[in-house]
Amino acid sequence: MSRLDSFIRRLEAQRAVLNHAAELIAGLDGPILELGLGNGRTYDHLRELFPGRDIYVCERRVAAHPDCIPPGHLLLLGDMFETLPAARERLGGRVALAHFDAGTGDAAGNLRLAARLRPLILPLLREGAVLATQQAMDGPGLAALPLPEGVPEGRYYLYRRA
Repeated sequence: MSRLDSFIRRLEAQRAVLNHAAELIAGLDGPILELGLGNGRTYDHLRELFPGRDIYVCERRVAAHPDCIPPGHLLLLGDMFETLPAARERLGGRVALAHFDAGTGDAAGNLRLAARLRPLILPLLREGAVLATQQAMDGPGLAALPLPEGVPEGRYYLYRRA
């Protein structure tokens, strides 16, 4: 499979997972948390899925399309290992959906990053919240959810906060 085809499949899976996550949290109050802004495509999709909700974004350095930059009061700018603990006062136990797709391009490095971030993300999630992630984050406090039809196992992960 070409890298282009792999990229397209990843984005199709991401869209399917986020659309499914929106259905899963339809009756759950709380803000959305996007971990990694990148060029802003996913953030833009989240804005369409959740027009009435605050969408907080963690990003080290903003390099997104100008139309896809969150308002300053919703941008958690800096290293996630610093911004997520600082966000506990504002978001702790309130987030209805968190989406994590930040990574390095190195599979082993991404797994290590996810393992280090998991304990920082978990306290932000409210009971019943959903975590959508490209990296496995199995462990206490999270129950794996089935993926939407057409998304192959291991391409994406969905969890519910217990």
